[in-house]
Amino acid sequence: MSFFDRLFGGATPGAERVDGARARSLVSEGAALVDVRSPAEFASGHIDGALNVPVDRIATLEGQVAKDKPVVLYCASGMRSARAGALLKNVGYQTVYDLGSVSRW
Repeated sequence: MSFFDRLFGGATPGAERVDGARARSLVSEGAALVDVRSPAEFASGHIDGALNVPVDRIATLEGQVAKDKPVVLYCASGMRSARAGALLKNVGYQTVYDLGSVSRW
């Protein structure tokens, strides 16, 4: 049992972690690519085709991407994308992947 399992009483459902090759494949097959960094970070550079939905506004993704469409998340280091993945799973998104850092693309 991990530290977080002991702390929170069980595993938090979240996104499946993927590497860059798998993320690119998923996006080419139709998955939504979502950058959960701030608008300023997004403006300074992002992956072509990505939607910018900051992690603190991730609930607004419902109006942009259907819950049954696969989603690939990324941020600067992987912390925010992991948090966003757990939040999306908790609100009913069925297939969520976490690339982690944008540099892994």
